[in-house]
Amino acid sequence: MQDNGRVERRAVLKAGGASVAALGLAAAGCGGNSGGSGGDGTVELRFAWWGAEERSKRINQSIALFEKKYPKIKIKPDFTDYVKFWEKFQTQAAGGNPPDVFQNAIAFVAKYDKRGVLLDLKSQVDAGNLNMKGFRAGLEKVGELDGKLLGVPVGSNTMSLVIDQKVFDKAGVKAEQGWTWDEFFAALQKIRDKEKVAGDTGYHSVMYLYDLYLRQNGKAFFTKDGLGFTEADLTEWWTDAYNRVKAGIIADPKKVEQIKPKSALADGLAACEFTWDNFAVRYATEGDSTYSLAPLPTTDGKKTGQYLSSLMLSGSARTKHPKEVAQFIDFMVHDPEVGKIMGYDRGILSTTEQFEAFQPSDPEAKKIAAYEDQVAKAGLLEEITPHPAGADTVEAAFLRIAGDVSQGTSKVSEAVKQFFSEAKSALEA
Repeated sequence: MQDNGRVERRAVLKAGGASVAALGLAAAGCGGNSGGSGGDGTVELRFAWWGAEERSKRINQSIALFEKKYPKIKIKPDFTDYVKFWEKFQTQAAGGNPPDVFQNAIAFVAKYDKRGVLLDLKSQVDAGNLNMKGFRAGLEKVGELDGKLLGVPVGSNTMSLVIDQKVFDKAGVKAEQGWTWDEFFAALQKIRDKEKVAGDTGYHSVMYLYDLYLRQNGKAFFTKDGLGFTEADLTEWWTDAYNRVKAGIIADPKKVEQIKPKSALADGLAACEFTWDNFAVRYATEGDSTYSLAPLPTTDGKKTGQYLSSLMLSGSARTKHPKEVAQFIDFMVHDPEVGKIMGYDRGILSTTEQFEAFQPSDPEAKKIAAYEDQVAKAGLLEEITPHPAGADTVEAAFLRIAGDVSQGTSKVSEAVKQFFSEAKSALEA
């Protein structure tokens, strides 16, 4: 899944945070009008996704294979970028006409389930049209919510620490499994003192990293119904980070903004960055150093709080063809040839059939696959954190307000109150 890391993430969150109150106004009496059927029994399904041109090329090749196997099912593709996808999807969903099948993400599942947009695929599993076996490391549970199956994962990723290996080596710093947060911050200080470069690009604004930190301490960012931490917790997190910005251990946020869309790590402004492991492919193309995936810091030397997240495929509750939707999803996540075509474009392939069928040839993809394999074998993976309706808006607020803190335009105490106020509004909407 090459979604350009934080750059595209910011744009996505902006779109995802837009008001979707109109979704609740979709007329209850409006009959499902997604998809269509031909006079010869041919069924047409609309399939929508976001991503780069390379993803579109790969998906269209996969569609051609599907239509060859299922000549009575035709797929009408609908491809756009991340922001436009969600803008268009919100309009379609509000009008009762979302695509039959679409790419989805965990932050949006509860939101659209709450509005009756998503198809519960459990009945299709029971009917034998969709196989939910053979998924890696418990990924089959990612799309489950309240006993319903609302999405099927197509790839996996987990939070990682990407380091500039040359800088770490010159500073005499080793990132080892089980190192603590105190050891991590001491390493950043050593890098700053010896190599005159900031240690990190800005860890404090990454909501999913803060979630892992909370999980290490017996809490979580989200509970099923809301936030799982206090104002005091966030005050400590952002205060520590602000002090590290002032000390030069975290990269100057103004310089980080100036070089975007290039990563501050690839630009040499800092020696490491927390991000999803599958985004690590960007650094080798943007930078001129050697980049490695390192273990996450821990509180107790053992628990990282990590889990596998995923892009997924979901169906529309209004589709006229739930069986064909299930058959298409099944093909896209299990067929070995599709696995070879898609590669790691949407993350490490989610099913064993596809994972074993695709053998990455480029070094960066091999690193990502090895990292996830190591994390799984080390027994670090846990169940994914719940994401209530409004989670996407909350994430957008966290990123924006954390930026205000690091820029010094908002005091920590004011920022924390602002975040909790905005989060409450988003989660109660």
